Amino acid sequence: MLYKEWKPFYEKIVNDLDLNFKEDKDAAYLLDSILKNKQIMKTKTLENLIKNKEVVVFGAGSSLKKSINNNRKKIDKSIKIAADGVTSALIENNIQPDIIVTDLDGCVPDQIKANSKGSIILIHAHGDNIASLKEHVGKFKGRMIGTTQTNPSDFENLHNFGGFTDGDRAIFLAEHFKAKKIFLIGFVFDGKIGKYSFSENKDTQMKFKKLKWCETLIHTIIKQNKNIEFL
Repeated sequence: MLYKEWKPFYEKIVNDLDLNFKEDKDAAYLLDSILKNKQIMKTKTLENLIKNKEVVVFGAGSSLKKSINNNRKKIDKSIKIAADGVTSALIENNIQPDIIVTDLDGCVPDQIKANSKGSIILIHAHGDNIASLKEHVGKFKGRMIGTTQTNPSDFENLHNFGGFTDGDRAIFLAEHFKAKKIFLIGFVFDGKIGKYSFSENKDTQMKFKKLKWCETLIHTIIKQNKNIEFL
């Protein structure tokens, strides 16, 4: 998704959740600055990994672990994209994600470990994670890309493939790089917050609002791409 297509969604989300646009920009400028001293991966590598491939995207919903067990053969032969804290669930099940999409509010040590073993990490900047960016980005030593939910043309080292939460951004990523088929695991909207959302100390009301936007964005992209299937 191009930014001009994403912008109307972003503006609605900012208004609905009362987000601070300036803080989003400040976080993006911070991440952009940190990444100047990092070996940033070219997006062509992502394209080569995803294009015309079957991709499984893992969300943190309550069905995650059961769905992993029920779909192990498909998972093993597909490109695997984990949404943030789901990385921990995959590690527990001896699954190495190919890509991790994160705003650094899951178990970051697990993400650093996976990155050191070859997982590509897409680190996202938004107004609420400035402290996490300062604390953690420098710890990643493997392949990485920076992302923002604002206009990426304002930055040297950041991209915007569309999407808001880690889960729907992972789906937008697979769609952006033209995956042949996108299978969704752990994307259920049953009023429960999954274990791998790591939401114990977070604003529950805000979390549910974000999940509602995740659901809305997923169904929006499904209307445009018939090659997306829930497992």
